[in-house]
Amino acid sequence: MGACLNCKKELIGRADKVFCDAYCKSSFHYKKKQGEKKSIFESIDKQLKTNRRLLKLFNKAGKAVVRKEELLAEGFNPKYFTHYWKNTKGEVYLFCYEFGFLEKQENNKAKYVLVKWQDYMK
Repeated sequence: MGACLNCKKELIGRADKVFCDAYCKSSFHYKKKQGEKKSIFESIDKQLKTNRRLLKLFNKAGKAVVRKEELLAEGFNPKYFTHYWKNTKGEVYLFCYEFGFLEKQENNKAKYVLVKWQDYMK
């Protein structure tokens, strides 16, 4: 018989057994995963979720205006979005799931207009 790949204890049971219990199996694969480089999908998904969380946090009433630098300081990245919507004025709102943003200049300061997706935007 061999030894457990995680804890190195001697294995008892089937000849092809590689872990002594479910805990060792889970622990081994968790440690292995930690050492691997994150896939492009995982990093993009993480940034999209961060963007959505921040847009939701700063937009409590359905529409808000916030300084661009404030959102960027929290980890917001405007290059990551899920879809867009163009209004009748030709302004393009970028969305992270149901929360959107539009960059505007007010008094020579960059700001974001934050909105929540509405039915009329379909």
